[in-house]
Amino acid sequence: MIRAPEPQDQPLIETVVEHGQEQIFTWWDELSPESRRNLLGQVRTLDFDQIRTFRRLLDASKKPCRKPLHMAPAEVIRMSRSEEEIRAREEARQAGEEALRGGRAGVFLVAGGQGTRLGFEGPKGCFPIGRMTGKSLFAMHAEQILAAVRHYGVRIPWTIMTSEGNDAETREFFVRHGHFGLDPADVSFVRQRMLPALDAEGRILLDAKDHLFMSPNGHGGALLAMADGGVLDDARRRGVDVLSYFQVDNVLIRILDPVFIGYHLMAGAQMSSKMVTKRHAGEKLGHFGRVDGRLCVVEYSDMLPEDMEARTPDGRLKYEAGSIGIHLIDPEFVERKAKDGLELPFHVAHKKIPFVSESGERVEPDEPNGYKFETFIFDALRETASSVILEVRREEEFSPVKNRYGEDSPETARRDLTNQFAGWLEAAGVRVPRDREGNVPGVIEISPLYARNREEFLEKIPEGIRFEPALTLDADGEQTNREAV
Repeated sequence: MIRAPEPQDQPLIETVVEHGQEQIFTWWDELSPESRRNLLGQVRTLDFDQIRTFRRLLDASKKPCRKPLHMAPAEVIRMSRSEEEIRAREEARQAGEEALRGGRAGVFLVAGGQGTRLGFEGPKGCFPIGRMTGKSLFAMHAEQILAAVRHYGVRIPWTIMTSEGNDAETREFFVRHGHFGLDPADVSFVRQRMLPALDAEGRILLDAKDHLFMSPNGHGGALLAMADGGVLDDARRRGVDVLSYFQVDNVLIRILDPVFIGYHLMAGAQMSSKMVTKRHAGEKLGHFGRVDGRLCVVEYSDMLPEDMEARTPDGRLKYEAGSIGIHLIDPEFVERKAKDGLELPFHVAHKKIPFVSESGERVEPDEPNGYKFETFIFDALRETASSVILEVRREEEFSPVKNRYGEDSPETARRDLTNQFAGWLEAAGVRVPRDREGNVPGVIEISPLYARNREEFLEKIPEGIRFEPALTLDADGEQTNREAV
C-alpha cells in the first residue's frame, strides 16, 4: 500500500492506482519527502478523463486506416496578376495600413521550443541566426516590430508563448537585451500548458524517479494561452482586434503585413492564413481544403497517395495550398470559443522520450518509444464563419530553421535571407552575382530598422551601395563589409 506523506493526499494516490497508472509510484519508497511532494504536485495537474482520451487515440493510431477524404480545394486569394486583383490588393493594403495606424494590431509569437535539433542549448528563439551580426531569432523579430512601432507611431503589444522548459531563460534573455528597444510594458509572456506522454501500453512515462515527463500541448495551445494569460483582456483594453500569429523559427516572416491584415478585416474573418504553393506532391506541409464544407488543414500523412498526386486539368496539383503556420486571429473569436470550452482535437506523435529504466537509470532512447499528444492551431479554422487564405511567395515569406544540417537549417535560412536582400539590391540597380541555382555567394543582412521591405528600401537607397560578399546595413543605413562569422 502506497502511503502519502500527508493524509489529505491519500485519495490522489488511490485515484492514480484506480486509473492503472501505479507505475508513477515505482520509486516511491526511495524518494525524500520533498521529492514525494513534488511528484504529487505534478500528479495533481493530471486530467484522468483526458488521459483516457489519449489512450483511445493511442489505440486508434496503432491501426492507421487512411481513407479518401472527399476534400475540395480551399478558396485562395492568389498573387495579384490582373488589374482587378492588383486594385483589390491595393485596397487591402490601405485598409491594413489604416488599422495599423489605429493601433488595432498585436503580435503573438509561438516560442516554446528548445534548440536541441540545432545543436543549440537554450530556447530556439535565442539561436544566433545572423551570420555576421550574431542576431538571435528573437532580435530579428523584435526589430520588425520596433520598426512598425516607429513607422506607425503606435504601441504594439507583443506576446511570446513559452513552455515550462524555456520560460525563465526566455524572459531573462529579453531582460538582458533590454527587450530589444521595445517598451517592456508592451512585451508579455504566457506559458502554454503541459501534457504527459504515454508508452505503448498507455502508461504515463517518467523521466526521473520523482518526475513525470511533460511536453507542451502543441501550437494549438496558443489559443488556451491567450485566454489563460490575459492576452484577450489586454487586447480588449487596447482596442486590438487582430493578432499577427507566427512561429519563432521562420526567418522570412513578414510580421504585421498590411495587405494580409486588410484582406482579413475586409472579409470580417475570424482567423486567416497564408499559404505557399507546394514544391511537389510529397512535400511535408499540411493542405488547406474543405471537408464536408468546413475549412481545414489536412496533414500530408492523413492523405492517400492518389489524393496527394491528384492534378487539375491544367496539370497543377489539386491540393497545392501548403500551410506555413502564419495566421491572423480575431481575439473576440478566441474569447467566444474559450467560453464554449475551446476544445481542439488531439494529434498523436510517436517520439523519442527519455524514461527511467527498470533499474532506475535515466535512458535517452535512440528510437521512438513513446507518444506525445498535441493540438494544432489550424484546427480552429473549422470553427470560423469567415476566413481568408492568402497566397505568398515562399522565397519572400517562409524559411524555417528546424534542423542542424540540410533542409530547413541555419544554412538554408541564411541563404534565403541573403537571396531576399539581394533582390532588394538588384531592384535598386546593383549588380549581384548568382550561381546556377540562383543563390548569392556570401551573406547580406539588412536591419528592418533601416528598411522593413523592398519598397521602403528603394525609397532610401544608401549612396554608393554596392554588393560585397559580406554586407550589413544597420538601423542608420551604415554599410559594413566584413567577413562573416
